[in-house]
Order: sequence, then C-alpha cells, then structure tokens
Amino acid sequence: MTKFCLTVTCPSTRGIVAAISTYLAAEGCNITDSTQYDDPETGNFFMRISFTPETGAALTALDEGFAGIAEPFGMTYAFHDEAEKMKVIIMVSRFGHCLNDLLYRARIGALPIEIVAVISNHMDYQKVVVNHDIPFYRIKVTKENKPEAEAAITRVVEETGAELVVLARYMQVLSDDLCRKMSGRIINIHHSFLPSFKGANPYKQAYERGVKLIGATSHYVTADLDEGPIIEQDTIRVTHAQSAEDYVSLGRDVEAQVLARAIHAHIRRRVFLNGDKTVVFPASPGSYASELMG
Repeated sequence: MTKFCLTVTCPSTRGIVAAISTYLAAEGCNITDSTQYDDPETGNFFMRISFTPETGAALTALDEGFAGIAEPFGMTYAFHDEAEKMKVIIMVSRFGHCLNDLLYRARIGALPIEIVAVISNHMDYQKVVVNHDIPFYRIKVTKENKPEAEAAITRVVEETGAELVVLARYMQVLSDDLCRKMSGRIINIHHSFLPSFKGANPYKQAYERGVKLIGATSHYVTADLDEGPIIEQDTIRVTHAQSAEDYVSLGRDVEAQVLARAIHAHIRRRVFLNGDKTVVFPASPGSYASELMG
C-alpha cells in the first residue's frame, strides 16, 4: 500500500489542521496517523501526517497543489514517500558496537535506511563493511590535514547523495564550517547523559562522581561540541561495586539503542528542530516492523 507523509512547521494560529485535512480529503487521501504540537513558548506549530492516496494522487501533484494552502499560514512543509529509504553515511573510529548494530538493523529492515558508505579514520572495520557490500573509505585525519580530510568527506557525501551522516562513535571533532553546512543532517551518539559529563571520557567522570545511572544521548551536531539539539536519551543503573571499565561495557548497549532510535525518528520525519530543542513525535503504527527476522 502506498503511504505518504506530510510535515508542517508554521506560526501557530487557528484553522491549520482544518485546512490540511480538507485539502488531503479533497485530493482523495485518507489520513492514517496524525500528530501535532503547539509550542506556547515559541508560538510555533508542528505537525506530521501519514496518509494513503486512495484515488492515485501523485506526490508531485500533492506537493504543488499544497502551495496555495501553505502560503497564507507561512508554512514550511514537505511531502515524502514513506517507502523510500534515506541514504545514510556512517562514520566510525575504533569502537564498533554502534556500527555493527546499525549494519544489522539495516540488513533486516528494522532500520529502513540505505547505507551508501562507511567512513573511518582507521582500518579496523573495513572487512566488516565490505562484507556487507558497502563502500568503505579510510580518510585519515591529523591536525595538519584536517581541511583536506573534511573536503574528502564532503566529496563522499555529495557523490553518494547522502541525506544523513551518522557519527557512530567517530572520535574526531568536525569543523564549524562542516557543521553549519550540514546543519540538521548529522547525528551523533554521545556516551553520556548530556548535559552532564561532556568531553572525551565521560564514563570515567561518572565513575569518579559515584553516579547510580549512566546513559547515552543522541543529538544533532552543531559547532558547539556536545551542545546540539537532543533527539533521544536513555539510562542504565549501575552500583558502587562496578568499575569504570564496567561502565564502558554497560554503556555500549545503551549507546547502540539510543542511536538507532534517534536515526529511526529522523528518517521517519518525526523530528522537528525547535530552536535549541527538538520536537520528537511518537512512531506511527507499524513503523518498527522488520522485513526479516534475522
């Protein structure tokens, strides 16, 4: 069954939902799932609608016809075919748990993405990636060659047509220029429950403070390190009897799950930027279903 989705952001005012639903009904579309949020602080309105074109309405025609509805409300909007898989590049260094998890989820269809490349500053996971029939690029990064390395990364993004870059424990800081260029299209997993314990070794910091909960945070990448809008977070309980090394091991599962959930929300167009924060709508029924069992 063909299924489309529509995302809308605009200033809050009355009549928005009525205008959208009336338009879709007139075009022979049946709304199957709808979520909205009206932010009283910013005055912004956010909406995501899943629908089926029961009379054969084409995506292009729906998009063009909607312009007249959107203009009076000042809407920023987009129509998407939910069957199309987003093209994604994964970047990784020497911790492979998130990479391996994403490769598996993509293979069974639990995460409906097309991984068009994996980029690393090391060779550790070349064989794993190539065995999945995915192009692998080793781009070494040093203080001296960072501009050239980022130019090479940008070329891979452009040549593959990637719509999203995932930093799956990629242990290099991206430049301000690249962050601005790909604003809202780079997702990072930070091995800490932000905003606490930032930096390179948050598990050691957490251990030294005797915390009882450790966690992970997935967020959009901005020029301010570890300060980007948060998409997803989770925690796991620890005790006084565990070591800093235990924290690292226990944290791996949380990191992989949090990153996968953040990517799922992004590719399903459920995440809306709202200043320094995000609006993240719940998943539509059936959107977690896998094509294969294993």
